[in-house]
Amino acid sequence: MNDQQIRNGKIVRSAEPLNLEMPFEKLDGFITPTELFYVRMHYAIPKIDRTKWRLRVEGEVERAFELNFDELTKLASKRVAALLECAGNSRIFLEPKVSGVQWGLGAVGNANWTGVPLSILLDRAGVKQAAREVILEGADEGPAELAGGPHGKVCFARSIPLAKAREDALLAYKINDVDLPAEHGFPVRAIVPGWYAVASVKWLQRVIVIDRPFNGYYQTLDYAFWKRVHGNPELEPLRKMPIKSEIAQPMEGETVPVNSKVRVRGAAWTGEGEVAKVELTVDGGATWNETKLDEAKPNAWRLWEFDWQTPATAEKRILIARATDSKGRTQPAEHDPDRGAYMINHLLPINVEVR
Repeated sequence: MNDQQIRNGKIVRSAEPLNLEMPFEKLDGFITPTELFYVRMHYAIPKIDRTKWRLRVEGEVERAFELNFDELTKLASKRVAALLECAGNSRIFLEPKVSGVQWGLGAVGNANWTGVPLSILLDRAGVKQAAREVILEGADEGPAELAGGPHGKVCFARSIPLAKAREDALLAYKINDVDLPAEHGFPVRAIVPGWYAVASVKWLQRVIVIDRPFNGYYQTLDYAFWKRVHGNPELEPLRKMPIKSEIAQPMEGETVPVNSKVRVRGAAWTGEGEVAKVELTVDGGATWNETKLDEAKPNAWRLWEFDWQTPATAEKRILIARATDSKGRTQPAEHDPDRGAYMINHLLPINVEVR
């Protein structure tokens, strides 16, 4: 790639708004370095003064309140490892081509996040009995009509069920033990483990408890897919990540030596349960081999590797990884067209040349 396509070690998928992808072949450990973690934006980065920032908690609560950054960081905190994946990760592999950021394999990362459990703020506010969902609203805003939405500016906002908000949602102010950089949501962002990163709203400014389903633009018209209910399609917001695996090395189009041991490695993840096994084929699906898995940790990816004895003669090979989770779900062979440009977890072949 030329210099214009790379910025600080990441692939530039769009310059305005800024969307940067980690070259997935740089996967080198359980935690993704902050400088390599992918960046997804819909609008320009909002300029926020931490000393003036406030978070408002309101809606179906007994005691609406707001707090500043220092007050938030004095509350009980947690540090959790969690994976974030853009709902359009791997979109570049779809045929025919679809609209949207043309992500390859690297719109995904695993980081340590430090912050305050959302449940602490909800308890302080006193959630009313009728409450059903919690809206997370960011400070980033722009014209939705550019994406076929309504005219005028909209804030980026998503909702999660009250039960999920109480279970493990986090208001994070650190990534990998440093303050959030601006592109990752400074000063505070949400982390919703197990769900696509669209739910982990950045530049958080309001938490709104509601008593009905949220129908915001980025909840319904965008970041939604068709779910079949009794055979009939119904629009459903993107939520939990399905089981998925990706090969980091060797890379697409790479040449590997004949009659040698080549370490094939990658990562697998799921939004529910845990990754139970990852199989690898080095002959386009004719045979499958079980890979060696690292320790399983909740809401994070599981690294895997396999020592491949390459053929003794020069030839082309197709490598494919296939993951299965603890609930028995295995990656599909093909993309479900009802998912449109999202939830891309089908088998992704890597073509290599042995010579």
